[in-house]
Amino acid sequence: MDGVVLAAGEGTRMRPLTADRPKGLVDVAGQPLVSYAFDALVSVGVDRLVVVVGYRGADVVDHYGDSYRGTPIAYVRQDERLGTAHALQQALSVADPPLVVMNGDNVCRANLDAVVQRHSVTDAAATLLVESVSREQARQTGVVETEAEGRVTGLVEKPDDPPSTLVTRGFYAFDDAIGPAIDEVAPSARGEYELADAIDRLVRTGHRVETVELEGWCRNVNDPEDRAAVTDRLP
Repeated sequence: MDGVVLAAGEGTRMRPLTADRPKGLVDVAGQPLVSYAFDALVSVGVDRLVVVVGYRGADVVDHYGDSYRGTPIAYVRQDERLGTAHALQQALSVADPPLVVMNGDNVCRANLDAVVQRHSVTDAAATLLVESVSREQARQTGVVETEAEGRVTGLVEKPDDPPSTLVTRGFYAFDDAIGPAIDEVAPSARGEYELADAIDRLVRTGHRVETVELEGWCRNVNDPEDRAAVTDRLP
């Protein structure tokens, strides 16, 4: 099983830290940010890391080389940052489903293995790590609609009246249906190909998409207060 890390972003919200380094090499609590994603994926048993790099990507390659903690690394480039679905599409040129995908700017201490395990025992095309948030937070992001058993019925972007308070937390498992779904995605209003749209495409075309509710925590660390909060939580 391949583990894909989406780490091509320029990190504009992390300026000036990313003025001379890629976001993945910004120090967070004593180690480069992307190492947390590598550690998480190694801990769930991936056989290879596939890292999507872009801005100052050569620095990431030079830093990690061809392996991490004994796990081989392959690199692919996303020269134009055209969204998360586009980034995963680049990875699929070398990665073989079933695979797990993690956002490279997330730090997690959570039940990621439960996502992998659930995906392996169902016929789901995708399994998503989700968390229940406040309705105000749900209005500011995309929400996941589910049936009582946790099967996804749709994704809704920034709803005024959220039909759910479940949001994705940047960790996914996919089978080979994700590639064709990405191929059918149109650019969003901001001109990017969104992974949420590809997942919604899976649902709309009759594929099974499952969820696992977060136990523990996952945090995006683009903002200083988020990095401080993560540092406080880490040993």
